[in-house]
Amino acid sequence: MRGYFTVDEVRGAEAELFTRVADGVPMRRAAYGLAEVVAAELRERTGGVAGRSVTLLVGSGDNGGDALFAGSMLRRRGVAVSAILLSPERAHAKGLAALRRSGGRVRTDLGTPDLVVDGIVGISGRGPLRPRAAELVAAVEVPIVAADLPSGVDPNTGAVDGPAVRADVTVTFGARKPVHALAAPWCGRIELVPIGLRLPEPSLVALDPAGVGADWPVPGAHDDKYTQGVVGICAGSAAYPGAAVLCTGGAVAATSGMVRYIGTGSAQVLEHAPEIVAAETVATSGRVQAWVYGPGAGTDSAARDRLAEVLATDLPVLVDADGLTLLAAEPRLVTGRRAPTVLTPHAGEFARLTGHEPGPDRVAAVRALADEWQLTVLLKGRATLVASPGHPVLVNEAGGSWAATAGAGDVLSGVLGALLAAGREPAWAAAAAARVHALAANLAAHAHDGGAPISATPLLHHIRPAIATLRAQTGA
Repeated sequence: MRGYFTVDEVRGAEAELFTRVADGVPMRRAAYGLAEVVAAELRERTGGVAGRSVTLLVGSGDNGGDALFAGSMLRRRGVAVSAILLSPERAHAKGLAALRRSGGRVRTDLGTPDLVVDGIVGISGRGPLRPRAAELVAAVEVPIVAADLPSGVDPNTGAVDGPAVRADVTVTFGARKPVHALAAPWCGRIELVPIGLRLPEPSLVALDPAGVGADWPVPGAHDDKYTQGVVGICAGSAAYPGAAVLCTGGAVAATSGMVRYIGTGSAQVLEHAPEIVAAETVATSGRVQAWVYGPGAGTDSAARDRLAEVLATDLPVLVDADGLTLLAAEPRLVTGRRAPTVLTPHAGEFARLTGHEPGPDRVAAVRALADEWQLTVLLKGRATLVASPGHPVLVNEAGGSWAATAGAGDVLSGVLGALLAAGREPAWAAAAAARVHALAANLAAHAHDGGAPISATPLLHHIRPAIATLRAQTGA
């Protein structure tokens, strides 16, 4: 797993590091790493390093010091380096002296650089850019490399509530911070520079893609259709038959077990996937190892009773879409449940469940709901979050928003339900399903030259290629 560490966790690790190394060593390590990344970007974008021009946007404190020391190192490699001091009286004295000794200069305008380094604020900064910094950043027309994080973006939540830097590359020192997963569009490519931190166990983690591929259920030598997991899906209605097709399709594509369908859309479901076994009621469906309830299933009294029937079992249950609307009106259906339960809301459904929006701190919000209701919650978004009581929050940064299309969530529910039926632990199943779902959307969007908008159907058709891609990383 890849960990993301809060400001307090990083500050604690830095304090411990300062007891082991000489004063100034951590900053020199960070600056060297930053200079290396900037040099590589110059070479990639302009064909060389010497003779190129870089402007540093320098705030107060250590983040500005990192930028200034990195500037002095770049100057010694033949780069023309200028610094704009946003708080001259509070600029890092030793860093500024090093820049001047190397031949770097201080100026008040951007000039015509090949690249800009954002050293305005570090992990202690909060809130949007101040007017002068915002004016400078708005005028930048070349790539920006951010030191540690893009200034103006909250380090712990990724929230942006005003002017902020949108970086092409972010060079993070010692540890990845939550901002790097929660506000990826503002960070660009992430480069980690080790500086010797001894970090605690993280409270926010991402599954390793190769690990997802390695642990994805595939048939073993002695498996049959039953041992691989049978998932029951209650989805679709006369008004929304497509939800049943997409949800069952996701389950069929995800594993090699069996899918049972219960609902009014049997004709459409079987037309698309005749291997599905259909029934009219939960009672007559046959044995399953997990249930999925909700996509397009309706919210009338009959739908409520079917949801209650599914939740009364001792099997894992995933509740999505219309099922979440029913739970918002009657939480007691699920809050006392002992069997594994997964809720998969988007922001609006989360608000119906809790009475409030997730807000800027999505990690805290999803963790609070999971703890209060004692179940697993997958909060959808470009950075999808999965919280389960007593465990770190899992994050999946999708790498794009191609899956933001009608019906895509129905496919996700089917994939996740199949993993639950295969016996996978709920939080892992949710995060792994989100990883495959996001990759399938990206593959579908780039199936032809360039990227193009997709709908849920091509996303569904790329679930298997996405699984194969992840498994290929393990040599499987």
